[in-house]
Amino acid sequence: MRKLKLQVQITVNGFIAKPGGELDWMTWNWSDDIKAFVTDLTNSMDTIILGRKLAEGFIPYWADVKANPDHPEYEAGKTFTDTPKIVFSKTLSKSLWDNTTVLNGDFVTEIKKLKDKPGKGIIVYGGAEFVSSLIKENLIDEYYLFVNPVAIKEGLTIFDKIPDMKKLDLIDSKQFDCGINLLCYKARVD
Repeated sequence: MRKLKLQVQITVNGFIAKPGGELDWMTWNWSDDIKAFVTDLTNSMDTIILGRKLAEGFIPYWADVKANPDHPEYEAGKTFTDTPKIVFSKTLSKSLWDNTTVLNGDFVTEIKKLKDKPGKGIIVYGGAEFVSSLIKENLIDEYYLFVNPVAIKEGLTIFDKIPDMKKLDLIDSKQFDCGINLLCYKARVD
């Protein structure tokens, strides 16, 4: 069975964005060690799933990067553009983007079907509402939390829909030269 992995940047106090979605708190100047780690993680996947809100910015951004061979993130742009994407949406009826399928049905059933297909891993990047729903339904197998060295007063969290508690097991941790720390957990199945 394929694994669904979450990759997200997060504050030390558990937010993935400010209340309006602002990301001005993130560490943008990544060191080579975190770039290599994220590249390896990305290359272990062959499917990206996104909620509609994130897809509307994510997909066009990386398509623009891929269109410019001189862009410093060109290789990432190729990867994110060329990797098949599935966007879960309640409002879109068809895909607005190349190499992307829109699904409107029950995301729990659809993701379980994806996990049962042969292939490499599946990765999800957000946003908060979509990821919260995935966590609530116990669909995420591994959590790659890139903890930025910052706390913000309030914001969007991904753990607000859990019924009471979500138990996780630490499987890896790393400190990167840019100040970000990785905490990697697997979902505990009790």
